Amino acid sequence: MSNVRRKRCILYFVALQTIFPFVQAELCILKFLIRFTGPVPNPGPSGPPQQRYAPPQNAGMRQYPGQNFPQRSGFTPPPNMGTSGGTMMQRPQQQQYSPMRGGAIQPQSGVKRPADSRGSMQQQKNDYSHGTSKKKKKLADKILPQKVRDLVPESQAYMDLLAFERKLDATIMRKRLDIQEALKRPMKQKRKLRIFISNTFYPSKEPQADGPEGPGQEGTVASWELRVEGRLLEESKNDPNKVKRKFSSFFKSLVIELDKELYGPDNHLVEWHRTLTTQETDGFQVKRPGDKNVRCTILLLLDYQPLQFKLDPRLARLLGVHTQTRPVIISALWQYIKTHRLQDAHEREYIVCDKYLEQIFSCQKMKFAEIPSRLNPLLHPPDPIVINHVISVEGGAESKQTACYDIDVEVDDTLKTQMNNFLLSTASQQEIQGLDSKIHETVETINQLKTNREFFLSFAKDPQQFIHKWIVSQTRDLKTMTDIVGNPEEERRADFFYQPWAQEAVCRYFYTKVQQKRAELEQALENTSSILDNTMDGCK
Repeated sequence: MSNVRRKRCILYFVALQTIFPFVQAELCILKFLIRFTGPVPNPGPSGPPQQRYAPPQNAGMRQYPGQNFPQRSGFTPPPNMGTSGGTMMQRPQQQQYSPMRGGAIQPQSGVKRPADSRGSMQQQKNDYSHGTSKKKKKLADKILPQKVRDLVPESQAYMDLLAFERKLDATIMRKRLDIQEALKRPMKQKRKLRIFISNTFYPSKEPQADGPEGPGQEGTVASWELRVEGRLLEESKNDPNKVKRKFSSFFKSLVIELDKELYGPDNHLVEWHRTLTTQETDGFQVKRPGDKNVRCTILLLLDYQPLQFKLDPRLARLLGVHTQTRPVIISALWQYIKTHRLQDAHEREYIVCDKYLEQIFSCQKMKFAEIPSRLNPLLHPPDPIVINHVISVEGGAESKQTACYDIDVEVDDTLKTQMNNFLLSTASQQEIQGLDSKIHETVETINQLKTNREFFLSFAKDPQQFIHKWIVSQTRDLKTMTDIVGNPEEERRADFFYQPWAQEAVCRYFYTKVQQKRAELEQALENTSSILDNTMDGCK
């Protein structure tokens, strides 16, 4: 039996014991008055007890949309009841009023009723539950409960490993952050670049006529060939995967200046400048005619990454920096300002120039934000590397003479590649994630077994109290899931209906029933009167 039907039976039983004689007498009086004297006036103070709350708008059974439940045999559902006292007034038909729109709702014809949205809501709930089932695992989910640790003392070893893992993860994360910060800065190391400058002399040849020995050859003039090549010293030759860097990649431009008196003002320069489409090469080659020694000057401008600048001689002597990047120059200047306490004591954004800075920047006071703009006129392109070489044509035919020069260049630190590989490696991460998933599953299994153990232990200790608590808990959960009004657990007990409000509730219920019957009788009398009037009119 459902709770609603059980409650209704108990109300009927209490009512029959308390006020059944009063209801029966009032029904007889109402029938007599309606039949002979017409409608009964509103009850006064001598009527039923004054209602504490306003009566409901619809005193009949609640109508639920949707399914039509079958009615019991022999049961007639009561019509809608009016307010307490007086006859039932029929409300005239009018347009529905919507308080949200501030006017009447226009009837819609030919418009289908919108589909039930409960299916889409259920789908959204399923999607949400599916998404939350894949929630990210936390470190706290791997911790064993205290009760499990008390039951299994060996689990302390697992907790010690978990604490060590936490420290190790923190150390690795800190190191990863340090590596990321280090990669943001240029990581360069000094290396020696050995430049080989060689020249080969080709003497002139006389022309030969055709003869019995073979066809003749054309004569050639004396010429020489200059080659500029180079390679890094201490370069690992055993690593097959390492790509050898081209010689031209170290330079932004190369200029070979020959003797102007021998080759004239238009043919004494050989220039190479880097462009966006430049193809890297392992060396440069220049060939010119001549049979005399030639003095040449080779100008090599290194390709600095990031860009470096040559400081003004006065600022270079003051800071002890000759050629450096812009951030290093600004840092050196700031260090000089802090060392000599040139920052204004009251206005910290201003710098008071000493006599040296005043000569360089031509001002007595300047803002720190103005330093980059004031440094621009004092920064110049770096000086090229100058090599003076003599192209010798002595030593016989096709003799090769070589000279070596070592210069310092900056190359990317090999550790940078290793750092990038460490940050981008995912093989170990996938293995760690797989092991973490197994740990989480194991801990969840342990927690579930702990819950089952506590469940059965509680049942074995006190079955009666356990069943009682379990029923109360299930009732509370059922009420939450089904939105039940009231407290079914209390309403199923008889003591609930012996409270002071029960008598008043029964009085109100039967008073409503009396009003309902009264309205039915009035409607029946009106119908009977109309039938009698029509019959009398027909007889006349």
